[in-house]
Amino acid sequence: MQDSQVQDPEEVGGGFSILGMLDTRAKTLAVIREAASHIEPGMTEDDAVQLTKSLLADAGMARTWHPVIVRFGANTARPLTEQPASRVVLAENDIFFIDIGPRYGVWEGDAGDTFVVGDHAEHARCARDVKALFHDVRALWINEGLTGAELYRHAAEAASKAGWLLDPVVAGHRLSDYPHAAIHAGPLARLERRPAAMRWVVECHIRDPQGRFGAFFEDMLLPDEYYA
Repeated sequence: MQDSQVQDPEEVGGGFSILGMLDTRAKTLAVIREAASHIEPGMTEDDAVQLTKSLLADAGMARTWHPVIVRFGANTARPLTEQPASRVVLAENDIFFIDIGPRYGVWEGDAGDTFVVGDHAEHARCARDVKALFHDVRALWINEGLTGAELYRHAAEAASKAGWLLDPVVAGHRLSDYPHAAIHAGPLARLERRPAAMRWVVECHIRDPQGRFGAFFEDMLLPDEYYA
């Protein structure tokens, strides 16, 4: 997507509400956890997508601003911009992630997380490392006031040092009262100023250098007290 022509990329719409955004975030995270608890070996990605959609509807978030994404196994290493074969079946020792962008009222949610089944040390390390990378980036935002572009340059370097490749296309974006793209559609990785809280999501998608598997984590950029 191209950058919006709006002068201030951190403007909000008339329906913006901090409490509304936080409530939507909480509901979004809850759906991800609930969906993950029901995903098990033998299911296909299509099965998991339908399950997640059902849970979103139950939570009053049937409307989404981006499609429900569930990736299993080797598909976790594929770019999120691609649509891989969805008949992939979750194995006994496997890795998967969920990425959802629901709407609750006028407010947008967006979050993602990675989970493992069975006992595979590298899958577990990848899932741990992508979450650690997110919080590493967030700590630099808090303590050093880096720009969005600086945060993502650091993320690529940190991922490489840990033995992973960071997908440069998955580079963070605005979040707002719907639709955020009418305000700003450019990625956080091109923002040349310190991003404000409650306005952006940081998304990290890493994969192993051989492309066998990957992991994804995404959440709103917020201070420490929101992660206690």
